[in-house]
Amino acid sequence: MIRAVAFSLLLGAAGSAFASQTQGTAQGPKPFPSAGAPQTPPAAPMSDSPIAAPLYPAAQFLEVIDAGKGQQFHLYGTDAPFADIVAYYKATMKNGGRVLFQAPAMHQFDLGRYQEETMAYPPSVVIKDYTWNGSEGYLHVSGGASKRYKTIIQIVPATVR
Repeated sequence: MIRAVAFSLLLGAAGSAFASQTQGTAQGPKPFPSAGAPQTPPAAPMSDSPIAAPLYPAAQFLEVIDAGKGQQFHLYGTDAPFADIVAYYKATMKNGGRVLFQAPAMHQFDLGRYQEETMAYPPSVVIKDYTWNGSEGYLHVSGGASKRYKTIIQIVPATVR
């Protein structure tokens, strides 16, 4: 009988400890911003950013996305035409890169060697045309503000391990 009571007390204490740990970290949906809510501009990349690639001067930082295996996608948008962005990277990176797709147009410039064991994606700069087939562009939403970009620049930096 004493063992049963002690066991139930132990379970009750463990359950309440677990509940108190998880209650503070639970993520609920964020409320939709109201029309009068202040708009926050997209965050700028950190100054200690690991990107070791040239960045098109008029590119606007959009966001960083977890790519897995310790890598990140760094997304930038621009209203410059796809062909202009590809020409910039061809001249800046001193190589022609390679065409990934003709339609919608995508071009890739390698930044390092892909190591399948430790990387989810090849370190690269990928440029994509979001105006193909009459599209209005890539829709980026930040808070209550939204903007469309003709061309997206995706950078996956080489990771040092």
